[in-house]
Parts: sequence; C-alpha cells; structure tokens
Amino acid sequence: MSSDLRQRKGMILMRLMMFTVMLSSMSALMFNVVLPQISEEFHLTLAQVSWLSSAYTLIYAFGTVTYGKLADRFQLKSLLTFGLTLFAAGSLIGLVSQTFWLALLGRCLQSAGAAAIPAIALIIPVRYFSPEKRGSALSMTAVGIGLGSALAPVISAIVVSFADWRWLFLPSLFILLLLPFYRKYLEHEPKEAPRKFDWLGGGLLAASITLLLLGVTNRTWLYLVLGLAALILFVVRIRYAREAFIQPRLFRNLKYSIALTFAFLISGIGVSLYFLTPVLLSEVYHLDSSWIGFAMVPAAAASAILGRKGGKLADRKGNSYLYSVASASLIACFALLAVFTGISPAWIAFFLMFGNVGQSFMQIAMSNSVSGSLPKDQVGVGMGLFSMVSFIAQGIAAGVYGIVSEQGTATNWLPVHTDPGSSLFSNIYVVLAVLHVGMLLFYRLQFRAPKTNVAVER
Repeated sequence: MSSDLRQRKGMILMRLMMFTVMLSSMSALMFNVVLPQISEEFHLTLAQVSWLSSAYTLIYAFGTVTYGKLADRFQLKSLLTFGLTLFAAGSLIGLVSQTFWLALLGRCLQSAGAAAIPAIALIIPVRYFSPEKRGSALSMTAVGIGLGSALAPVISAIVVSFADWRWLFLPSLFILLLLPFYRKYLEHEPKEAPRKFDWLGGGLLAASITLLLLGVTNRTWLYLVLGLAALILFVVRIRYAREAFIQPRLFRNLKYSIALTFAFLISGIGVSLYFLTPVLLSEVYHLDSSWIGFAMVPAAAASAILGRKGGKLADRKGNSYLYSVASASLIACFALLAVFTGISPAWIAFFLMFGNVGQSFMQIAMSNSVSGSLPKDQVGVGMGLFSMVSFIAQGIAAGVYGIVSEQGTATNWLPVHTDPGSSLFSNIYVVLAVLHVGMLLFYRLQFRAPKTNVAVER
C-alpha cells in the first residue's frame, strides 16, 4: 500500500480517535462533580465513594502498558474491539446500577476497556504516518482530550440538574458507534507467533502501581514499603524472565529513559492545573462546585481549539521548538498564578488558558520524541509504558498536592504577592515554575535535533 493511501487511512483513524478520546476523557471526569451526591444517596463517606475515581485511575494506569504490550502481538482492531466493548458494557452496568458496588463494578469495567485508548492513540501515528507528519496526527488526540475536559463539567452539571447521576454513564455508550469504522480502516498487520505472556511480571507491576498509589493517597507507609518491594521484585523478574513483561533493553535506550522521566515530571506538574485549581477556587474564592466547573471550561476549550496548531508546529519546526513554546506558556501560567492569586477568579480562568494549552503542546512534543526513540518492535509496549508513567505521576502528584495543601503556611515567598490567604498556593506555583525552567534547559540539551528530534529509521 502506498504511503499516501496509508496516511489518508491514518488521518481517518485519528479523527475517529479524537472522538473516542473525547468520550473517554468525559467519562473519567464527569463523576468527580457528583461524588458528594453519591455519598449521600448510599450513606457512605466521601473517601469510600472516591473509589469510583481511584479504582478507575489504578486500572487505567496498568491497563495502558498491558494493551501496549499486547499491541506488539495482536491486531489493533482486535484490541480496540475488546476494549471499546468492555467500556460500553461497564457503562451499561453503571446506568442500571441500584447499589454502590454495582456502580463501582461498572466504573472498573469502563476503566479496563478505556485503557486501550491512550496506548493505541499513540501507536496509530507511529504505524500510519511518516516521522515528519506525526505531530499533526498526535495533535488530534490532544484536541479530543481538550474537548472532553471542556464538555465534562458542563454536561455533568446539566444532567444532574434534571436527572439522576446514573445517566452520566449514558454518553459513554455512544462509543460503540465508532467501532465499525475502526474495524474498516485498521489494517491487518503481520505479527509474530504469540509468545508466553509474563503473568507474574504483569502481576508484580500491577501490585506495585496499586500499592504505591494507595500509599500516597492514603498516606500509609506500609503500602509504600510493600509497593517498593513489589517494584524491586518486578525489576528482578524482568531481568531474568525469558519472556519478560517489559524487556530490560527498553530501558537501556537512553533517550527513551530520559523521556520517561520527563513524562513523569510533566504529568505530575500538569495535574496541578486540574487538582489545585478547584481547591484554590473553593478555599480562597469560596466558589461552589458548579462555578468551579465553569471557571475551568475556557482553558479546556482553548486547549481543544489550539491543539492542532501544536501538532503542525512540531511537524514544521520540530519537537524542541514546540516544547520550548509549551514550556514558556506553562512558566507564564504558573508565574502569573503565583503573583496574582487572590484577585478576581476571572483572571485565574484566563491564566489557566496558558497552562492548559502549554500542557497540551508539551504532551504532543514528548509523545513525538518518545515515538521516534523506539525501534519498531518496541513501539507498542514503549508507548504503553509512556502512558502508564504519566497516569502514575498524576495519581502520586495529586496525593502530594493534597498533603501540602492541608499543611498551610504563613510564609509568602514573593514580596509582590499581597494576599495572605493564598500564600500556600502562590508558593506552590513558584516551585512549579522553577521546575519547568530547569526542565526546559535540560530538554534543550537532550532533544535538539530538528523536526522529529529523535527519529530513527525503521
């Protein structure tokens, strides 16, 4: 098949993926608004009902690398068919649930199915596009995430204003309408004969992820120690297993290992835009949940509108240039928040636009850099691991931000900042801005090649 025809198919697939990612991200975010309502209905604590979100994150994180590994052995259309069907089945169970545990089962099945989406969304551009055109393809995913983030709070507020919270499961069922098109346009690709699956290695990785996230979110040292022990056992396992869950040679790729570290830091810092902002608007500005949701919509909308621009910049001027633009935007966002936290919330909503757009651009630059650093036979598991690291970072960072925000502070690090009630948030934003300055300098040294910076010939 000619490369032009293959790329036309790839563009159709990425448009489908844009809507798939939109529905998936909406599903992940919509329930955060209604957790207090669910807690009241089932007479449970907020910590108990928060498992609707926590379980989703845990399964999602491990699932991304699992689907990525399976993508190196099985057809993408088969994996996506399984994932989207499981996602829809979970949505249907949640829609008809009458108990909390049935709703939780629905969310777990949703997550197990949705985990196929981020890994495959990163693999399709690698398999269907030449390196110099992958930026535009990857940007379609960024647009989908932006649209989902913008629509989630609005749809959630509208639905719960006149209907039961269970109806939030309904939009996710529409994802099945996209499945026939995936079956049509995803090509059949030659695969190696199926090899033995490393269940022990996968189990150790899943255990380490779960225990580490639980340790941070619940502030329990026992979970952290057990999680680190499981991680050490996983490292030992992959070093000596004949068919390891993740091949150790993947980590001997220096560019890839550095990119994974960057992905962890970028996602950990970026989650502050979505986690700290609602806390800031609630504690400093005393806004209710509906107004907080609407305050975050402009930033998500800006990310959706400008997402394609980021991909085109990567293709035209290179990943290093796009990363620099993204970093400058994020540094500006955190610096403005650090100085002006405490003024009108309308300004906070405006500053967040720089942050969301910058975060979107940065994800495109990193995804493009990582995909180019991997040989063809490691693309699936490599991109899956890249997604997994990002989700783990988000979970850990959210726990850390929660701990720090509860400590409070009377010290203000910026003399120009005059609102004592928001000193803690101002100080956090200073740290995040400084981190991005350091990361920008390091990135410029590591990924300086023009266009697709670390591309290798397949």
